[in-house]
Amino acid sequence: MNFWNEIYSHFSPIAFQIGSFSIHWYALAYVSALLIAFFLAKYFARRIPRFKNLESSMIDSYFLWVELGIILGARFGYLFIYTDSALYYLTHPWEAFNPYIDGEFIGIAGMSYHGGVFGFLLASFIFSYVKKVNIFILLDLVALSVPLAYIFGRIGNFLNKELVGRAIEEESLHFMGIFVDGALRYPSQLIEAFLEGFVVFFIVLYASKKLHKDGLLIVVYAFGYGVARFVAEYFREADSQMGYYFLHLSMGQILSFVMMLVGLVLFFIIQKKSTSLPKIDNIKQKSLKNQKILKQRSNDES
Repeated sequence: MNFWNEIYSHFSPIAFQIGSFSIHWYALAYVSALLIAFFLAKYFARRIPRFKNLESSMIDSYFLWVELGIILGARFGYLFIYTDSALYYLTHPWEAFNPYIDGEFIGIAGMSYHGGVFGFLLASFIFSYVKKVNIFILLDLVALSVPLAYIFGRIGNFLNKELVGRAIEEESLHFMGIFVDGALRYPSQLIEAFLEGFVVFFIVLYASKKLHKDGLLIVVYAFGYGVARFVAEYFREADSQMGYYFLHLSMGQILSFVMMLVGLVLFFIIQKKSTSLPKIDNIKQKSLKNQKILKQRSNDES
């Protein structure tokens, strides 16, 4: 066995301590992900023409809204989907962020990506309604900003020894495994970071150069992430309290499939909306034609 196989025995998930208060690498990674997404959004808003009408102050305000939505959605999504305590947290929502159990500090663990997506979308819809801004422009900016930041979230999962991979059965692949609970497992968190982070980012970045219709970048992101997560789940152990479902699919794969469907539905909505509106060139041509008719009539009368 090499250093990589036994990497979890060489470091602690706790980054540092202040008295009895522990700061975990997971918390630092999660905060880093939110900040990186914000700064990437500011960068792309300056560099890409399609976002030129988004003022810097509006982006600041928008990210405050959506980051709150993501945190609430991710936390309650995890509690409602992956635990048996949904009813308790519905009646005691303040307990969702209580880091103490029986007076002992244990931190806050458990965030659902798909719950975060729901919170993000809800916050985006409310923000666009209140601020009277095109929601598709905002969503497209997020589609470019999130994937690279998301990598830090998965690294946080890896450092926190959670969302572990499935046991590696092929002996030829043991070199890439990590010992967890006495078994060599795939580093599924890092596989997800690569597929759902790097790969999805470059797909969306490429799409941004080819697709110019508002809303299509978030469609590409939703479908691309859904596919990447669906594939990555084959390397990840299903949550013990959830297990597997129809066709031996995990809950993550089922939710990713739903995400792909939502992306397709959104695509058809955008296409229908754009085709139902008159084209600008047609409007200009019609206006010029009317002006010529009026000018001809004026000449005839004179």
